[in-house]
Amino acid sequence: MNRSKGKLFYEFLTKKLVLAAAAIIVLAVTTGFVSYETSKTDVSIMVDGKKKSFSSHAENVRDALSDYGIKLNRHDAVTPGLNEPLKDGMQIEYTPAHRVNFTVDGEKQSVWSTADTVKEFFGEREISVNQHDKLQPALNTPIEDKQEINLQQAVSVDLVVGGKKKQVWTTSTTVADLLKQDKVKLGDLDRVKPAKKTKLKDGLKINVTRVKKVTDVVEEDTPFATVKHQDGKLAKGKEKVVKEGSKGRLSKKYEVVLENGKEVSRKLKSKKTLKDSKDKVIAVGTKIAPKPQPKPKAKPVVVSRGKSSPSSSGDKELYVTSTAYTANCAGCTGKTATGVNLHANPNAKVIAVDPSVIPLGSKVYVEGYGYAVAADTGGAINGNRIDVFFSSQSQAEQWGRKSVKVKVIK
Repeated sequence: MNRSKGKLFYEFLTKKLVLAAAAIIVLAVTTGFVSYETSKTDVSIMVDGKKKSFSSHAENVRDALSDYGIKLNRHDAVTPGLNEPLKDGMQIEYTPAHRVNFTVDGEKQSVWSTADTVKEFFGEREISVNQHDKLQPALNTPIEDKQEINLQQAVSVDLVVGGKKKQVWTTSTTVADLLKQDKVKLGDLDRVKPAKKTKLKDGLKINVTRVKKVTDVVEEDTPFATVKHQDGKLAKGKEKVVKEGSKGRLSKKYEVVLENGKEVSRKLKSKKTLKDSKDKVIAVGTKIAPKPQPKPKAKPVVVSRGKSSPSSSGDKELYVTSTAYTANCAGCTGKTATGVNLHANPNAKVIAVDPSVIPLGSKVYVEGYGYAVAADTGGAINGNRIDVFFSSQSQAEQWGRKSVKVKVIK
């Protein structure tokens, strides 16, 4: 019986010792845990605009972020610095960096950025964006990883079309692109300066000259000539209009070049006679009242420029239309139809005739010209027409065209 009691006491004592040991262990663990937890540093972290608080045994900011579960990229933005010692109440601001692929005017770059929006991204790089630029995506778009951004910066140019100027903001790259963007259609003759392949830049002046060819038909009067012929039946000093003259009408067709609506050149393409002019014919009196005169002595015939007339009663007289010519015209040979060299004999008195009216070789007296020889012909000399020779153009022009009396001396 005493033996059984001793065994029971031993078992009881053993249990008490185990429980006491367990209590000591629990107390030690609890005390250690409490001590571990109370030794942590309390900090807050700002991530994506949200503030979160946590405690950490980390010694610096880098380790604290690692404790929080943030895997750092060397491009991320962290304030304060990663090696800053951790302190109670410290606030850590963490902004993750994103890979951004952006293109400006065709030049592509790939960079890291901690900007929250596209606007902030361009602000980081001091790139201004105005309302005329082409941007994709918009400025308020949040930045994401592997963000694609495309910016085409606009330039200001002066565009002058047909003399009218305006300022244009454009993201076009060449003059040709700008004209297409502004819906400027070019005609076949229009000019563009500078050339269409020229690259655009701020302040460039582009000039489009509108060129047009048009046809202009103009009608105008042509003057009539005044022909005078001597009339022996009319008293000397008197004139009488035998036939009134009338103006002709001529149509001229021009090719006109216009630049911006203004004429810059005019070229005659063709002429057409609508109405021939008609000469005005005036009779000039030569009749002198008869006076008693002694019988004139016979005079020898001399070829000269004198204006005295022959007196032979057997001479043939006729009125003709006379013009004048010289041997110095373009294409003229200077030789008459009978072989007289007018270049070698500039003072020769020669007329061109129609041989059926005045035979070639005849000696004649031309009123106002003097004695001459019918030594030449002409394509336009037909019927009662003659052409008198002068050595100079001015003399021929002074003679003009008139009606004269010719005596063919037998």
